[in-house]
Amino acid sequence: MSKARTIYRGLCEASRAYAEWDLQTSLTILKSKKRLIILGLMTLPALLFAVAYASDTLPAVLGGHKAYGPASYNPTIFLVSIVIGLAAGLITGCIGAGGGFIITPALMSAGIKGILAVGTDLFHIFAKAIMGTVVHKKLGNVSVPLAVAFLVGSGVGVSGGGVINRALYEKNPALSDTFISAVYVVLLGFLGIYALVDFIKLSKSGVDVGGHGGPEPAKEAGSGKSLPEKLQASRIPPLITFDEDLVPGGKKIPALYVALCGAVVGFLAAIMGVGGGFVTFPMFVYVLGVSSFTTVGTDILQIIFTAGYASIAQYAIYGFIFYTLAMGMLIGSLFGIQVGALTTKVVKGIYIRGFYATAIMAGFVNRLFALPGKLAEMEYISLSPSTAHMLDTVGNVIFFVAVAAFGVWVISKFLGSMKLLREEA
Repeated sequence: MSKARTIYRGLCEASRAYAEWDLQTSLTILKSKKRLIILGLMTLPALLFAVAYASDTLPAVLGGHKAYGPASYNPTIFLVSIVIGLAAGLITGCIGAGGGFIITPALMSAGIKGILAVGTDLFHIFAKAIMGTVVHKKLGNVSVPLAVAFLVGSGVGVSGGGVINRALYEKNPALSDTFISAVYVVLLGFLGIYALVDFIKLSKSGVDVGGHGGPEPAKEAGSGKSLPEKLQASRIPPLITFDEDLVPGGKKIPALYVALCGAVVGFLAAIMGVGGGFVTFPMFVYVLGVSSFTTVGTDILQIIFTAGYASIAQYAIYGFIFYTLAMGMLIGSLFGIQVGALTTKVVKGIYIRGFYATAIMAGFVNRLFALPGKLAEMEYISLSPSTAHMLDTVGNVIFFVAVAAFGVWVISKFLGSMKLLREEA
């Protein structure tokens, strides 16, 4: 198995773990009247801010009239944020993979500055985590020494990513948008191509599969297996012992390597506006050699702290979070993920994989088509404003049409199968 293929499998498994956490979190919130009341109280100020935004009275930290705010803001954008959250929730619930990768591109396409989209998405993740995560159910899966070392590194990475994002924005807002878009192009391009190839192969084979967005994790890591062995053979103090329940005496690895992996995850989370779970799994399993069982629990724990520290310490205190948008996305995603999860019971897995590949490629095309205009704005390339606008419009149309088609398809399947779903319930 090639290294790229191994990384792809790890990213897909990480997306599945995040989706399962997201679903559990959403269910915890929706089944609790107390949490729903808290959500309503959190949303009420957001609605007031949406109405009051026409004035200049809002503080900058609440999304006042500043250069980093949306190009134009009104209550309609609050409704748009609910739709974006709904789409992300549908993808997460139906595909069984994290749908957060569409949020930042969607917000940027709606006229939100990249740095504001990143900070807002992180706050949306953190708000959902603190409202709905039942930590005690997962503590048995968490290696505390691994988690501590990882979070130390994650804190360093988040700080670095936040500083870079803010520095780029202060130098040139277009440069910040370009940087964020380029990171998404690379990641979504890699994932999208592999997902599309997998879907085509499975379609030709005529064999139906499970509904997850990617292939099952490899039974063996091939040539990558030697890397965990080498790292675990190192004796740089202090050493961390983990997987004691699975291996007699447990495994040992230097805390330095765990912290370095945490730094990479934290950096990407702060740059892209995600929880970081999509890279935690491949790093833990394929680089450090941690079992999947321990990885999932530790990953859920790190998402809470990474998103919390990134959203508050790196973005909120500098005014780079728009709470109205975050609350709208939270409302939409809570309901979208429920509908998506129920729909998987009546839809063939091969179709779900097809939409997974399509959604990722749509995000890839969206950011790819936005790049020329950003580069021209910074005078790195020569491109007429009309051509840049045309490319940006084409990318936006492809993205929103693909996401809308997916949403309509899932909701129609859900409504058409309500009788069957009731019988199963």
